[in-house]
Amino acid sequence: MVEGSSTTVMSGGRKPRSVANPLESAITTPSERILRECHNLYIDSENGLVKIASHLGLQLLPPRKKIIVMIMGNHSAGKSSFINWYVEEHIQKTGVAIETQGFTFITSGRKRESLTGNATLHLYPHFRPLLEFKGVTDYLSAEISTSKQKKFSLVTFVDTPGLVDGDMVYPFDVNRAITSFGEQADLVFVFFDPMGQALCKRTLNIVEKLSDKVADKLRFYLSKADEAGRETDRQRVMMQIVQELCRRPGLNKCGFEMPTIYIPNPQKLSRCVNQIDGVCQTIEKTINQAVQKTLDQLEKDCDLISSTIDSKLAQDRADLSFNSSVRLHSFLCGALGILLPCLSILSFIVNTLSPEELQELLGEGLAKALWLSTGVVVFLWDWIPEDGQILFVIIFGALCYFFLCLAKYFARQGNRTLTKKEKRTLTEYSDYVQDVVKAKKGKLYEEYLAQCAAEYDF
Repeated sequence: MVEGSSTTVMSGGRKPRSVANPLESAITTPSERILRECHNLYIDSENGLVKIASHLGLQLLPPRKKIIVMIMGNHSAGKSSFINWYVEEHIQKTGVAIETQGFTFITSGRKRESLTGNATLHLYPHFRPLLEFKGVTDYLSAEISTSKQKKFSLVTFVDTPGLVDGDMVYPFDVNRAITSFGEQADLVFVFFDPMGQALCKRTLNIVEKLSDKVADKLRFYLSKADEAGRETDRQRVMMQIVQELCRRPGLNKCGFEMPTIYIPNPQKLSRCVNQIDGVCQTIEKTINQAVQKTLDQLEKDCDLISSTIDSKLAQDRADLSFNSSVRLHSFLCGALGILLPCLSILSFIVNTLSPEELQELLGEGLAKALWLSTGVVVFLWDWIPEDGQILFVIIFGALCYFFLCLAKYFARQGNRTLTKKEKRTLTEYSDYVQDVVKAKKGKLYEEYLAQCAAEYDF
């Protein structure tokens, strides 16, 4: 069957239904609810983890609420037909021509809508690195469908340009762009067309590049397998594909699994084994893994925020201790720089008074103590030869000035410390992350496990 017949096949393969399927009336699955609540914990305007992290100098990206499945292959390999079949809505154009010339995101939403390049990047900020590829934005779009069929509410498909060899000119570096998309995606489906285009060198080059970086995401399928003729013909095509893949050093690592798939058509029965349900199971398994990864990442981000807060508070305590030390040093040096010249001047003033006059002014005890303390300075001054007294005054003045400079230096060495409000805010953040977010994460994990485990296992 050709891709152009997928509309008839889809409508004949199920009961008629309305294309419109409002989100409000759909049944939300536990996985969908868990991913959405985890996402909300990050983007909350008041206490979101992204906002808290930014205040701490950290950068967090909110987790995606859906997995990304990129589908690549040569032109007319059935990529768009598969998406239409999975969504059960004719969203992507299909046919033997190169219908898809850019990248199209297909996702579920509240209403049927089409978005252009910039709006698409706002919807998927994880793909902003694509801006470095000149021309990609102009060939980037998104199709929002209200369908809730299968697991589509938790999946975003990326339909890629049909790949061909020869003189085909793309408006951007298609090899690098597809490789970049593949690195960001959760799954990469590679569709091989059995009708002569499966060995497209451009496709194999990109697959080899992706295998070096994200081999665990790659899944190979022989699409439109019902058109390959008899079973012996299908086996021959698959052998050719596998042999060509194994010739590539980057791909000759392990055995390949290449299920045969095609869009089921009740009006055209085929004896070919159709493993398209296995594709759906692969998507569902990846969704479950995404839920686990999101919950695990939530805990890691909470630990990162808590450890950063603890580190800041510990650093603040160290800064307070350091500031006390430098203030003490500044005070002592300043005191020496001021008291030494004052004591010298006071000594000469006291020396001009007789002991009797000093006693009358200060009393016997205080006068005696002052006389003895200043007498040391006067003795040292008398001990210095007269021709060296000027040099001593210069050196003494320089020493006092040096102490004052040291005091100023130490005064500037203090580190900035947190205000009481800042410390209170950090403490509140830490308590919120530990008491609210982590507790919520525990409940979400229990809710997720409750889907697949017996009640007595908890």
